Amino acid sequence: MPNKTDDGRRAPRTVSRRSLFKHVAGAAAAISATTPAAAEPATPAAAPTLEAPKPQATRLEALETLTAAEADTLEAIVARLIPSDANGPGAAEARAAHYIDRALTGPLRGSRGAYAAGLAAIDAYAQSTKGAAFAKLIEPDQDAVLADMEKNVATGFAPDAATFFNLVRTHTIQGTFCDPYYGGNADFVGWDLIGYPGLRLVVTADEQRMNVRAKPVRQSAYADATFSMKGGSHGHRP
Repeated sequence: MPNKTDDGRRAPRTVSRRSLFKHVAGAAAAISATTPAAAEPATPAAAPTLEAPKPQATRLEALETLTAAEADTLEAIVARLIPSDANGPGAAEARAAHYIDRALTGPLRGSRGAYAAGLAAIDAYAQSTKGAAFAKLIEPDQDAVLADMEKNVATGFAPDAATFFNLVRTHTIQGTFCDPYYGGNADFVGWDLIGYPGLRLVVTADEQRMNVRAKPVRQSAYADATFSMKGGSHGHRP
């Protein structure tokens, strides 16, 4: 969970964000060979300054399976699992909660009951330990609740808190880094986060050189004629 640095700024990622990179390590390793070292700053003597991301407008849309209260709780959870910070956008900007809401009507429909029970349990635990529903807590208190779940000391969950925590974290990672066709990775913020260049059917010899960064292809795989939508929904309707 986030810590403060000596000068009072928020440290760049949470424990969960560092953990998620273990899940995408294969993708990061695959692209590292084509990612050059960072360019030298124009004035080497000056320390680089990271600007905090600008808030983005909330996209309002109808829910497909979650209730409004469940969606509020889930949005707050994913925003703390992969937070937006000075290093870039996180799960909220990637619309990971929207991905989960859509998937619970399709490929993840078997988890709908677990979400109903788990989201209610996290609100009840937050209320009993911090005095408010999860979505209404300040970020440090939200992080404390999630830490209790991850360590499996939070009560009121079936079968236990860690099981639900790992379920939501897995789906948050999916929603952040998936093909945008499935409702997450909005504006390709997940692909940008790990440096994934996107779908490419042909890779030139120059693009395979160690110190060459491939030009990002920012489109869904299903937008390519090779992956025709005819004959199947690819796990979900568009």
